[in-house]
Amino acid sequence: MKQYLDLVRHILDNGERRDDRTGVGTISIFGAQAKYDLREGFPLITTKKVLFSAVVRELLWFLRGSTNINDDLTQHTPIWDAWADEEGNLGPIYGYQWRSWPKFVEVDGQYRKEYIDQIQQVIDLIKTNPDSRRLLVSAWNVADIDKMALPPCHLLFQFYVINGRLDCQLYQRSADMALGVPFNIASYALLMMMVAKECNLTPGVFTHTLGDAHIYLNHLDGIKEQLTRQPGPLPTVEIADKSIFDLCFEDIQLKNYQPQGFIKFPVAV
Repeated sequence: MKQYLDLVRHILDNGERRDDRTGVGTISIFGAQAKYDLREGFPLITTKKVLFSAVVRELLWFLRGSTNINDDLTQHTPIWDAWADEEGNLGPIYGYQWRSWPKFVEVDGQYRKEYIDQIQQVIDLIKTNPDSRRLLVSAWNVADIDKMALPPCHLLFQFYVINGRLDCQLYQRSADMALGVPFNIASYALLMMMVAKECNLTPGVFTHTLGDAHIYLNHLDGIKEQLTRQPGPLPTVEIADKSIFDLCFEDIQLKNYQPQGFIKFPVAV
């Protein structure tokens, strides 16, 4: 994961102080990119422990279209608890936009609300027209932003099929380098693997494009400690032979993950 560590160093060396919504303050740059080839191993940070179980649970929760932290408590991860209301609702966040993007259609002179399943749609398009340049999924629904507990940070991803390989590029508007980005890399790499398996393709290169790439000021000590550590060999991930829509937590296995010690980074809410 040298790419990730090099980007962190670049931000420390070249970033500028910037205020932010949380009031914590950051060191930030604007516009960055890193690439991770899944044929070389699964891109899970080894210079600290990343809770892969939480990555899996959140991604499966998104793929179910869930927007309430109480949906299926056997798969619950507390990542979103701080933003939920008293009933556990988060508004029309990722899962809703991925699986139930709203639209209005005119029928007999009247408008009726229907929904677009973007995940199913993009999978169908990969299978039927793999050369398409429209293999995109967006979570940034402008009409719904003010209804969301937290507007999407990782907001748009695009697939690319070439020579039996599936690549993916993510655009992330806001990137918490210490805490969020290692999680985001693993989540979209796993999603790319799931879609590749569904479409009988080989997982290829995950390209991570960042807008505001920042390190919170209260993360500096931890991130500097992490940079003193040497990255180890990458793990692998095995996914059960099931439809992407039928996968559960036990169907995804992380193999040979040997991280160094956990580093505590406070969440900026």
